Amino acid sequence: MAMGTDKTSSLVVSRVAGVTFLFYIIAGITSMALGSQAQAADLLLLLQSFSALVLGVTLYALTRGQGHVLALFALTCRVAEAIQYGESAIYFTVGSLIFSWLLLRGRLIPVLLAWLGVIASALLVIIQPLQLVGWFGGSMSWASSITWLVWLPMLIFEVALALWLIVKGIHLEPLDQSVLEPA
Repeated sequence: MAMGTDKTSSLVVSRVAGVTFLFYIIAGITSMALGSQAQAADLLLLLQSFSALVLGVTLYALTRGQGHVLALFALTCRVAEAIQYGESAIYFTVGSLIFSWLLLRGRLIPVLLAWLGVIASALLVIIQPLQLVGWFGGSMSWASSITWLVWLPMLIFEVALALWLIVKGIHLEPLDQSVLEPA
């Protein structure tokens, strides 16, 4: 594949990921706001699941050059998030932590933005299990101000990342095919 095509392709993948991030966030917040209007909320949850899959694939495509196995594990977490019902947030945060680390490792986005993703994700990876056992306001309830407080850095990261991906994108060098071949 020609170098120009690879750069164009990574820019398209970046923009798809950015738009999907925004859609995912809007669908999630709208779904929580609707609450009792079950049919609309269920549709939004379904669309959120598909968004998680799209994000997993696009982020994998953008980060696999920084660590194929880690990127594949993060993709698997996003798939688990999409098919889980209930406590899927832990899969989201673990996947986000790994993808953020790979974005940082490859300097694919501004370092400060990548660090925000790593820190926000790590905070949630630690706090979510503690909430399940009753600490930090108990079970993750969106009615709790603590839940919103611990998720705020992630929201800021994801919106900023989405805008970066849409406007600037990630320009990848052509992938060395030997990286994908077994040793």
